Amino acid sequence: MKLALYLPNFRDQVSVKELEDLTELAEDLDFDSVWTLDRIVVPEASDREELVNAFGMMDGFPKALPVSSRGQWYQGWPLIPWLAAKTTKVRIGMSITDTPYRSPGVLSAELATVDHLSNGRLNVGVGAGWMPEEFAAASASHIYPKRHKHVRETIEIMQGIWTNDVFEYHGEFADFDKSGFGAKPIQDPHPPIFMSGLKDPKRSAKRVANYNLAGWIGIQDRPEELVEWRGAIERELDELDGSHSIDDLEICSMCWFVITDEESDQTPQGKGSNILIGTADQITENLKRLREAGLTMPLIWPPFTDVPVSKTLDDLKQLTEEIMPKVNAM
Repeated sequence: MKLALYLPNFRDQVSVKELEDLTELAEDLDFDSVWTLDRIVVPEASDREELVNAFGMMDGFPKALPVSSRGQWYQGWPLIPWLAAKTTKVRIGMSITDTPYRSPGVLSAELATVDHLSNGRLNVGVGAGWMPEEFAAASASHIYPKRHKHVRETIEIMQGIWTNDVFEYHGEFADFDKSGFGAKPIQDPHPPIFMSGLKDPKRSAKRVANYNLAGWIGIQDRPEELVEWRGAIERELDELDGSHSIDDLEICSMCWFVITDEESDQTPQGKGSNILIGTADQITENLKRLREAGLTMPLIWPPFTDVPVSKTLDDLKQLTEEIMPKVNAM
């Protein structure tokens, strides 16, 4: 099992120095990758729990984000080239890029440049977004009803631009004749693309299978949920042509992580379950169960509040030095 760090750039208070310290430690500890979070706005309505949808459109969550509208957080995308310059070994990516907020051709060309800045260490996570208020702030309200189609077109445009000297595309969200977009990515044939999925296993599985994507990223997934998602993807791969294997994919999940002195309540509470919050022994056992269920790489996610970065730094050391040797000894 690999480890990835999900930077807490989305917090009421976080400093660039704290993000730098976390990134530096992740590289020192030989983490596979470091990811940022994509968030455009926090509506003031969120402070009153009056968003149109619950957080992430997930059952059991309030109609609010875990960060205040007046929070001093950082955008995820500008941190990607910064990470390219700050690191030399870890892979970098944003989990996930909501494609409807970006022009597909521009995004594709910019990502190719970042692949050069990082010397071929870029991962690309894509998803549709879920918050109408954010679509409005990104001048993309008209895309919201067709946001999943926008993801499909963006993937097609990315792969086309990255693998052709000149490329043309005629779709609903992009329509251009044969054009060159500059440097091709270093990675051959292109940077790995990950599909995010929170609600619909079959839809996400179809994207992974049809576009030969590198992996899938979920959130706070319990072992039984991982089995469901993995099974859906495997069925789509089998129906496609039978030549692709589920074992070739990275199966990932963004999981809140804190090592506690006292045992935490491990009762299943949907996406709010304490999957990687608990004592070292509890986390060890849960990681073993997650690995057995098919998780190949947890995205270790410091909580939004109440846990200082200094604590997370210590927890990451304990995770790699004491917990993971037991998990990988299975």
